[in-house]
Amino acid sequence: MTKQERLLEAFKSGEKLTAAQIKSRFGIANPTATVSDLRLRGGFAIYANPHTDTKGRVTVKYRLGKPSRELVAAGYRAMALGV
Repeated sequence: MTKQERLLEAFKSGEKLTAAQIKSRFGIANPTATVSDLRLRGGFAIYANPHTDTKGRVTVKYRLGKPSRELVAAGYRAMALGV
């Protein structure tokens, strides 16, 4: 199983991970590029949600979600326009 597949399995199991967690746990050198690849090539709805910890630091946690109807409609419109 590739690093990307292992990351996707973690997302599918409901985990929310920061870029630093992805980097250290899966050995992925560029987590944001991997997430972008899963979005664009894999078609997965991976959301980046801001998270504030107990010390007030804001990080971004990635999670796998269900795309809204509006997002799916926007994708179809973009395909129809040839964008």
